[in-house]
Amino acid sequence: MSLDDLLTELDRRLAAADAALTADYRGDRGVRQPVHTVYVPADRYDVHTVEDWAAQARAVLEAYAGSAAEFAKVLDLPPEFADELYDRVRAKLDREPIEDLRIDFEDGYGNRPDDEEDAAAIAAAQALATGNRTPYAGLRIKSLEAPTRRRGVRTLDLFLQHLGAIDDGFVITLPKVTSVEQVEAMVLVLETLEQQRGLPRLKFEIQVETPQAILGADGTALIARMIKAGGPRVTGLHYGTYDYSASLGVAAAYQSMEHPVADHAKDVMQLAAAGTGVFVSDGSTNVLPVGDAVHDAWRLHFRLVRRSLARGIYQGWDMHPAQLPTRFAATYLFYREGFDQAAQRLRAYLGHGESGYLDEPATAAALAGFVLRGIECGALETTEFDTAELAKLARRAVPES
Repeated sequence: MSLDDLLTELDRRLAAADAALTADYRGDRGVRQPVHTVYVPADRYDVHTVEDWAAQARAVLEAYAGSAAEFAKVLDLPPEFADELYDRVRAKLDREPIEDLRIDFEDGYGNRPDDEEDAAAIAAAQALATGNRTPYAGLRIKSLEAPTRRRGVRTLDLFLQHLGAIDDGFVITLPKVTSVEQVEAMVLVLETLEQQRGLPRLKFEIQVETPQAILGADGTALIARMIKAGGPRVTGLHYGTYDYSASLGVAAAYQSMEHPVADHAKDVMQLAAAGTGVFVSDGSTNVLPVGDAVHDAWRLHFRLVRRSLARGIYQGWDMHPAQLPTRFAATYLFYREGFDQAAQRLRAYLGHGESGYLDEPATAAALAGFVLRGIECGALETTEFDTAELAKLARRAVPES
């Protein structure tokens, strides 16, 4: 067999594997990932929710850290970043206090009479259509488990009927997923509603809060199969801190985002999502910054957000307005601290100097992604790179297929 014949045979033998790799691992979608998802119970959501959250966040920041020095002292911020971080957090609360909003009809809302949830679904959809819009927004329906299946689909249908125009930032959260079949069923639900209502393609997130999602009865990691079953409609995996921990028998006092069972679940989620374009989000802390506990809760939240970022998880849940200052402070510090080295290494990779690192293409793409994430959330400015370099960064962050 000649070399040409060998190569032709290899192409033939590997054609199916090549096609599967392209189909299953689509790569970066080239869209912004929000730094958080804010969950608001449906009966507490109205057209003023975003501005109310911003006002409450600004008020608690003023009351408990009225200056950059006080904020830095509470969170033990590096002195060289204190003033800048404080100013950026305040500007963010004015400009874009919520990046991703989810109107909750599940645990945060509870089980209500049908007529009450029907009315709430209609009111929430109308409020979302007319209120202060966020880059991403949507709703969390009840699960497709048998007891809540009909109610969840009914709420989704009513919501979509009264929402009006649907943009690319609209996302549905499917909670308590326990089987691949539920993901397939969700695809059927969305396809049917699209056809009936003349809607654009709808997207959804899988909430990972049951042990069955991580390890199925057959011993396989079902979450990877769930991503495949949902196809391009699946945009995210969201970890559910407390449902998951409780399901594994972790005592309430020890349930947290940093418990070993949480880390294991999120490791599996990251592995399953790698290369697929599906975002991974951490969960929440239920220790709220209220009353006399504001500073302690701030320090905990700040540390947990930083921990998630260091582990490569760039999104998490926020459940209270007073968590916004520490969400943005932790996120901004992460990007500001890492920016100088990332910029130096990228410039060196692009042939503009030395960095002391021999970076390969995958690392260059990760460095570029780091900088672009920082720009998207407001931690970094485009003026810190010239236009030509920024264009190169974008190409590195989303490599050509």
